[in-house]
Amino acid sequence: MEYKDYYAALGISKDATQDDVKRAYRKLARKFHPDLNKDEGAEARFKEIGEANDVLSDPEKRAAYDQLGTGYQAGQDFRPPPDWDQGFEYSGGGQDAAFSEFFEHLFGRGQRTQARQGPQFHASGQDHHARVSIELEDAFSGATRAIQLKMPKVTADGHVTTEQRTLNVNIPKGVQPGQHIRLKGQGAPGLGQGQPGDLYLEVEFAPHRLYRVEGKDVYLDLPVAPWEAALGGKIKAPTPLGVVDISIPANSAQGRKLRLRGRGIPGKTPGDFYAVLQISLPAAKSEKSKEVYQTMARELSFNPRAALGV
Repeated sequence: MEYKDYYAALGISKDATQDDVKRAYRKLARKFHPDLNKDEGAEARFKEIGEANDVLSDPEKRAAYDQLGTGYQAGQDFRPPPDWDQGFEYSGGGQDAAFSEFFEHLFGRGQRTQARQGPQFHASGQDHHARVSIELEDAFSGATRAIQLKMPKVTADGHVTTEQRTLNVNIPKGVQPGQHIRLKGQGAPGLGQGQPGDLYLEVEFAPHRLYRVEGKDVYLDLPVAPWEAALGGKIKAPTPLGVVDISIPANSAQGRKLRLRGRGIPGKTPGDFYAVLQISLPAAKSEKSKEVYQTMARELSFNPRAALGV
């Protein structure tokens, strides 16, 4: 998708105040409104500045957009940096309008909660959302963790900045990537006697040096020696819940998956744990080790490329 430089679209600098954004949009909207400007490209330009205004006039969207960083050019092929919005708190998606793929990818993550206004002007607060990263082990045992979130804030001089808040969050045992943890009353405050909104934390797992997760299943690349793969036997392997003994069948090949049923992410129906065999060859550094390899070459008559016809 193409990167959109919203500041360039409105002709303002990145340190512009919210009032600067408003003035720039009003000026350009009058200039390029299709009812007033019949030039070719005016309607497309009007939509472009409208999208830019939707982002930069909203402190939440603007603060999130600014987190992408600098160095991008309008129109260049763009993919958001990994975890660009990690821990960023926001209240919903865009309004009903036709926006670019860039906008939808960044901000089309939810719908705004409509305030309910009664005769005394009470209104419930908006729900907030944020993505948070947890350790895989927390999903196996449950945990309480301090989570830092970044919230947008408009300063007294009209600039948008972010401030942090820290929450102690109970991570339930068995939580999976993509699931949400609800923190009641931690969203936006209500109006009048309206109840505050809730905060929904979308969970993802931090990269792990040993394991990878697919759904509820956990995978480990397990190194084995050639003789362990050929002769079989029991070896020890780490899992998120501790070390276990795994039986290696004789004549196991590279990439063979050994399943430990029910040892994946816990739940009513728990996932499985898979040890994926990776045959690790010792280096022929000594004369003795070279002799061993030479003996294998003579006596085993093994051609690993036989299936290729060579």
